[in-house]
Amino acid sequence: MSLSMPPARKADTRQPWWRGAAIYQIYPRSFADTNGDGIGDLPGITAHLEHVASLGVDAIWLSPFFTSPMKDFGYDVADYRNVDPIFGTLADFDRLIARAHTLGLRIVIDQIYSHTSDQHPWFRESRVDRTNPRADWYVWADAKADGSPPSNWQSVFGGPAWQWDARRRQYYLHNFLVEQPDLNVHKPAVQDALLEVARFWLDRGVDGFRLDALNYAMHDPSFRDNPPAPADGRPRTRPCDFQQPVYNQAHPDVLGFAERIRALADSYGERFTVAEVGGLDAEPAMKLFTESEARLHTAYGFNFLYADALTPALVRSTLEAWPETKGTGWPSWAFSNHDAPRAISRWAAPEHRAALARLAMLLLVGLRGNIFLYQGEELGLPQAHIDFENLRDPEAIANWPVTLGRDGARTPMPWRADEPNAGFSTAKPWLPIGGEHVALAVDRQERDANSQLALTRRLIALRRQSDALRTGSMRVLEASEALLAFERKSARQELLCVFNLGAAAQRWQPPQPDRWRVIASIGAPQGWLLPRFSGLIAERIA
Repeated sequence: MSLSMPPARKADTRQPWWRGAAIYQIYPRSFADTNGDGIGDLPGITAHLEHVASLGVDAIWLSPFFTSPMKDFGYDVADYRNVDPIFGTLADFDRLIARAHTLGLRIVIDQIYSHTSDQHPWFRESRVDRTNPRADWYVWADAKADGSPPSNWQSVFGGPAWQWDARRRQYYLHNFLVEQPDLNVHKPAVQDALLEVARFWLDRGVDGFRLDALNYAMHDPSFRDNPPAPADGRPRTRPCDFQQPVYNQAHPDVLGFAERIRALADSYGERFTVAEVGGLDAEPAMKLFTESEARLHTAYGFNFLYADALTPALVRSTLEAWPETKGTGWPSWAFSNHDAPRAISRWAAPEHRAALARLAMLLLVGLRGNIFLYQGEELGLPQAHIDFENLRDPEAIANWPVTLGRDGARTPMPWRADEPNAGFSTAKPWLPIGGEHVALAVDRQERDANSQLALTRRLIALRRQSDALRTGSMRVLEASEALLAFERKSARQELLCVFNLGAAAQRWQPPQPDRWRVIASIGAPQGWLLPRFSGLIAERIA
């Protein structure tokens, strides 16, 4: 890899810090364990913040660390305002925030407002009877005349999205696990309570929120049946894949709640909000959540997260869906996260994964929008193989072996290759260390100037210095079977980004090729001839 940095530029102070930011996702269970129980914790994160800061990212997104029975590993919250003991204490969180801010890192935390754990005090009260003060804080409905559920809605984790409760002699809605009842966010009192949760964390110094499954926060109150999904050739491994989720999510009134969240965040200054809007064809909802300054700053796109191939057509269609037009929001992109199999295992055969990891990082830093890196992506970690007896993910266990599940992307970070458990813990980790991950440990890559880790640092530094990459416009010039070319422009800089995503060499050059200077390249391009899995970024010479 070659990298010729352009002359250093001062940051464009006209742009807010979050616009074009690089954000590093930490899955706390799997980052670093300091108390020897095999589970990562908040002190472990604090101890490794220098590593994160060395990448040059702007912020960290912390997956849930709240009190939880861990049926869905923290996304089933039993106490929104406390730290689960397996992760530490509120004092540990305060120390983490303070250290991160000292290092120039902002902290964005998950907030889960569509549902809670069934162990949350709100739900325990709600299910007692139909007259208690929180009786309507969750989505309850009577059975049909034949005793069947109120609608045909299906859970993301499989089976009906309704669970019978004998105490109330009603069904409650759960779009996810049975143990994750859906909040009735239509109710103003529920919104008020959730905003008080947000205020609690803002008062502790957090810099923003990733709003988990926000499109599921409001349902159709009349419980209309979802229509069947047309056959489109995509695999159907769960009952919910057979229907269009029209009525169990994304009720228009949820946008008013999003505006309330944004107003609260803005009252604290430079805070950041990103909506997770999952599911197929999510772009219309993403745009609604971000279409005005009164709504959320950005939405987290899923276009790349479940794609089984990285193609120029995918990049083109994804990026061109977010033009620079009035009323179109600002997007965010990730190639991997805690819910999706790691990208390089989806996109490349084993013998090509190292090359693809490098090319993918070059592409990621070139995209218009915010970019999210998932822990281990800076090391080029592939998806880990987990034997059935070691699975922990309820979705993977239920659907084994049809789906890869999420455990293979959640295995512990390898810190030191020669230590037990790759330096993650002195005890047996909650998930096994990935078999290929030890050789990719942080300490080994630290010693190699050509490692994926070193490359990641250099490319993020390039993005930070470049107004064109961070906040500039984007125009796709070519997207053929294997070759992708697009331009990025700002008032002060013009760049060409060219990628060969295929296994055969490709030639592409712009008009007046001599007016461009290559400032970054992967895979040893020779002029404008790109070998397989190679790419470059070139700057126009004045």
